[in-house]
Amino acid sequence: MVVQPLTEDIFQVGSIDWDRTLFDELIPLPDGTSYNAYVVTDETCALMDTVDPTKTHELLANLTELDAEIKYIIAHHAEQDHSGSIPAVLDIYPEATVVTNPKCKTLLMEMLHIPEDAFMTVGDGDTLSLGEKTLEFIYAPWVHWPETMFTYVREEQVLFTCDFLGSHLATSQLFVEDMGEVYNPAKRYYAEIMMPFRTSIQSHLKKLDSMEIKIIAPSHGPVYDTPSLITEAYKEWVSDAVKNEVVLPFVSMHGSTRDMVDYFIDALMRRDITVKPFNLTTADIGELAMSLVDAATVVIASPTVLIGPHPQAVYAAYLVNALRPKCRFASVIGSYGWGGKMVEMLTQSMQNLHVEFLESVLVKGHPTEKEFKLLDILADQIYKKHKDITI
Repeated sequence: MVVQPLTEDIFQVGSIDWDRTLFDELIPLPDGTSYNAYVVTDETCALMDTVDPTKTHELLANLTELDAEIKYIIAHHAEQDHSGSIPAVLDIYPEATVVTNPKCKTLLMEMLHIPEDAFMTVGDGDTLSLGEKTLEFIYAPWVHWPETMFTYVREEQVLFTCDFLGSHLATSQLFVEDMGEVYNPAKRYYAEIMMPFRTSIQSHLKKLDSMEIKIIAPSHGPVYDTPSLITEAYKEWVSDAVKNEVVLPFVSMHGSTRDMVDYFIDALMRRDITVKPFNLTTADIGELAMSLVDAATVVIASPTVLIGPHPQAVYAAYLVNALRPKCRFASVIGSYGWGGKMVEMLTQSMQNLHVEFLESVLVKGHPTEKEFKLLDILADQIYKKHKDITI
């Protein structure tokens, strides 16, 4: 990645990872990603984060090209895709100081074995002068780790937000030029990474409302020179508002559950409810996570394997439980042969959700007209519940 100017004195020096397809060995990356690092130049120069260790060589090449003597390395977050190249940068600039908060310092010492005397810790609201420019440090815990912080360059009105407000999107464009291109990657990123911390994010967005910000520079994806494009989207995503939508992750072994799912989809559509089904044998979990951002209801459909749910349905319930979407209602439908506790086990797996669990529909063998009518009753109940909350 070439060195690119954000302003006359601030430069992007990170790396684009065009080929990465999986993050944390968990999250699919259909659009690649980037590891953004920035240098603020002044009488002394500060490097804002580093890059994933696989791209250290590109960061070092960019720092050489910029020819700026780095005095401070600002570590906003200890995760290695941002911090992993700090040791290599310290090798090149042995007099540099790693500036971070106490929690992040501890994590960096444990994970990267950076010596304690290389650090300077800062508190929430503390400042650091680079000469004509002032860095202000803003604590932002649980976005999405407990040690996260932001840095605000007062004179330039540039805010470095690390993971917050980012997107897994590899693009040669430094700034967002088409929000239509960035919206889904940013929403997907929020859904996969930020959604469990929705209430914390609400308070951090309020902090940003009180600041004069010209540029938001995250550590993944393009930079926003119109900050409201991403902050207004986040306000919608983290709000308590839900939409007239049902997310329906499902898996079927011998067709019984699939017939229930197909009937249930039609029943919801007849009631003008948007339904988003995901066949768990082929579904992209990022797409599933993104669908949960707005939905009022989630229904998991599973056959019974031995005495419990299908493993794919267990995974879906675990994912929903971990992401803690703002949905209001949940249910389970499915089938069994000779017995089991599939419904109870899936329901217990979603106890983190602050939802009302609606009556489940469980069928022995293949569904008959009687069981299909039970699915109509469940669809009627969802319709009424959605109407009761005026969606």
